[in-house]
Amino acid sequence: MESVFEVIAEPNRRAILSLLVSSQQSVGEIERQLRMPQPTVSKHLRVLRDAGFVESTVDAQRRLYRLKPEPLQEVDAWLAPFRQFWSAHVDALERHLDHMEQSTSAKRNSRKRQRGANRKRDKGETK
Repeated sequence: MESVFEVIAEPNRRAILSLLVSSQQSVGEIERQLRMPQPTVSKHLRVLRDAGFVESTVDAQRRLYRLKPEPLQEVDAWLAPFRQFWSAHVDALERHLDHMEQSTSAKRNSRKRQRGANRKRDKGETK
């Protein structure tokens, strides 16, 4: 049995999972949207089904596949510390950019006031 990460490492399987996020799909619908041959779609769906990522139901003469989120919870748990890491870094970047913006704005306002005072002085409008 492949690990969760081995299953989702394959780009075609990730593409199939991405399609199934929005709605259940038949093999034919998946094959048309991804422009993959039917045997390839079926092979990847079998791997996804065996790993517990998808389940199927029969609707008349077609089999519909839908996403099962449980295996993705393992990936989500593994990614959690990375999200915290990036969130802290993005927050620090945001604070830095806010500080730079405030500093730039203060300098700009100071120069405007100084230019205004210089114009008044040049025109002889001193107070």
